[in-house]
Amino acid sequence: MSKSHFTDDFKIDAVKQITERGYSVAEVSKRLGVSTHSLYQWRKRFSKSPPVIKEVVDQSLEISRLKKELARVTEERDILKKATAFFAKDAK
Repeated sequence: MSKSHFTDDFKIDAVKQITERGYSVAEVSKRLGVSTHSLYQWRKRFSKSPPVIKEVVDQSLEISRLKKELARVTEERDILKKATAFFAKDAK
């Protein structure tokens, strides 16, 4: 049996349907095709407090943005190193 992997956003949205919109766990389970056990586990994990969840999501987005920026800056640095070596070779 294959194990499905859901994103944290999907899990948070499923928990919100239960906690904020008032749907039952069984109803959300049937609609999303997820086991009730998974929904109870997600609820335990993600319904701690909304500000904490938002902070975690915000931090994840910030980390993602910083990783992309780091990759870009590293690439620029490498290009400049190669250019410096090339022009230094021509100067001799």
